[in-house]
This record gives sequence, structure tokens and C-alpha cells, in this order.
Amino acid sequence: MAPHPSTSRTVPSRNGPVPRGPVPAHGSPAANGGERARLGPGWFAAVMGSGIVAVAAATLPRTFPGLGTAATVVWAGTALLLIALAAGYLRQRTLRAHAGDPVLAQFLGAPPVALLTVGAGTLLLGRRLVGERAALDVDWVLWSAGTVLGLATACAVPYLMVTRHRFTPDAAFGGWLLPVVPPLVSAATGALLVPRARAGQVRLAMLLGCWAMLGLGLVAVLLVLAMVYSRLVHHDAPAGVLVPTVWIGVGALDQAVTALGGLATAAPSALPAPYARGSAVAALLGGLGIWGFASLWLVLATALTVREIRGGLPFAPTWWSFIFPLGACVTATSALAARTGSQLFVWSAVVLYALLVAAWAVVAWHSLRHAAGRR
Repeated sequence: MAPHPSTSRTVPSRNGPVPRGPVPAHGSPAANGGERARLGPGWFAAVMGSGIVAVAAATLPRTFPGLGTAATVVWAGTALLLIALAAGYLRQRTLRAHAGDPVLAQFLGAPPVALLTVGAGTLLLGRRLVGERAALDVDWVLWSAGTVLGLATACAVPYLMVTRHRFTPDAAFGGWLLPVVPPLVSAATGALLVPRARAGQVRLAMLLGCWAMLGLGLVAVLLVLAMVYSRLVHHDAPAGVLVPTVWIGVGALDQAVTALGGLATAAPSALPAPYARGSAVAALLGGLGIWGFASLWLVLATALTVREIRGGLPFAPTWWSFIFPLGACVTATSALAARTGSQLFVWSAVVLYALLVAAWAVVAWHSLRHAAGRR
């Protein structure tokens, strides 16, 4: 993805004058001309977005003829895309350079989420094609890999931001959320695996680990959202390709709601009755509260997007930042619909899913044209 240049400006250094852009580390994309034009980690957002279109269909509180088949086709295509992108990204060996870049490093959170999303889709939809046992094994592998990479990203990228990257006060943007989102997605998708883990200590450890990752991700997301909001109100409103990244806040918050619902469903298989009931209360009351805050951020992101569209919003790979958050809105609303039985949430989830499919079709079409033009 190619974020707005303002996201990578640096603060004054004690050792010299202020540069107009980030100080390129040796071997970084900024130091090597044309490196940014190569496959960046942000392109895994296409897998995230396409994958959640399939996953959201499987969790929708209302079913429609052909929806399951269409979602399975989308999942299969997403799985192939993940394989192609992973092979291409590993082949070019640019991970170290991307980690040294203050902008591209933020998007290193996209590959773990891509693994986790495709893994969940394999368990929910892929079993129709590969069988229950194979789907479960694949999900365990992808969930484990995505969780390890996601935790590494959630620790390493903030460390690099503190020790190597330097930013001006107006540098915060929605992409800063990506490195800390993977633990939330691990918690949400891991909830599907908790009842399938070996009973006893293994299942208990799985459930407790998912709760811990939920806390890790949610608190980190709230901290970053505060910085992003501070930037929005104290500096110029985001413009151009930076605008879609504001939506990432919506996805992060709604992933927490989805995780709360999933873990509450899985809790009775591993926790004593009082704590299982407490998990259900947290999923309902806590989930509603976070969903309300996510709705506020959704309104803000929508208003900023409409404002930018009026002035002309050029296509960029950051458009995929619209899709996964909107899909997370669907899964979160579906989780609340299942827990409350409220028709308000049921039909809100259906409407949001229709918007998700329409937005996904538009972004996917523009992405194909973009890729064809570059080729």
C-alpha cells in the first residue's frame, strides 16, 4: 500500500537538521529506489478482505439460496491468492527492508491476519471440499502460524517505532492499528478451535490464551485510536489514499466484539459454570458497549470518506482498508444477533453484508485493473 507521505515524516534529531522524510536505514525501501514498487505486505489486505467476505457469510444470522456455495468459491479463491502472495513475498526477501521503513512496517500486521482469516474460512466453509478432518488440520496450522506471526508483529513493530522510527505529532494514521490487530483476530478465530482442542489442560490453555490476546489487542487498539483521534482533531484531516485507513479502527473494535461472542460460546467447554456465565455477560454487555463505540468510529470514517470522494478519491491498494473492517462489522453484529435474538441486529447484519459484498466487488475490480496495468 502507498500511504500518504505525511505518515512518515520525522521529528527533529538531536544530532542534526530535520529531514523532510524518514531517515532511510541501509537496505530499506526508501534507500533502494523502486523497492516500494515491489510486493509489499499491505497487499495481504486483499486476502483479509476477500477472506472475511466468505467468513461473514458463514456467520450471518440469515441464510439465502446459493450464499454458502458462493462463499465457498470466494474462500477457495482467497486461499489461492494467499499462497501466491506468500510465495511472492518470501521469494523477494524484503522483510528486513520493510521492517526498517516507518510506513511499510505498519502493514506487516496484514500477513498474520490473512493467515488467520483463511484458516477460519477453511474450518467454516472449506470442509465442504476437503472434509472435516483436513479442514480442522489446516485451520490449526494457519491459526498457529498467524498467531505466532501476529504476536511477533504486535511486539516488534511498536519496539521499532520507539527505538528506530521517528514521527512528527501529525504522523499517526489508521495503519498504526494493523500491527496490534492480529491478536484480536487470533482470539476471534481461536474461539472456533477451543471446543475442538483436547479436553483438559490443553483446551483450558487455549481458551485462556485467547482471552489474554483479546485483552492485549483491545488495550493496544484503544491506545493507538487515541493517537489517531488526536491527530485528526489537532491537524489537517486525512486526504487521498490515507482516508481508507481510518476504517481500520472500525475493524479492530468489531473484532473485539466478535472475539467476545466466540469465546463466550466456547467457555462452557473449558471453564466452570460461574465463569462461563460471566463470559456470556461480558460478551453481551461488553460487546454492546464496544459495538456502540465502533458505530461512532464507523460514522466518522464514513463522513471523512464521503468528504474525500467529493474531491476525488483516486484508487490505491489502501482501498482494501474499507473491506475487512466492514466485514468485521458484519461478524460483530451477527454475534450480537445470535446472543440477543434482536431482529434489529439480525437485519443490520444482513444489510451490512450486502454493503460488504458491493464494496468488495468494486475494490476487487479496481485491484485487478491496477494489477493488469502494472503488468
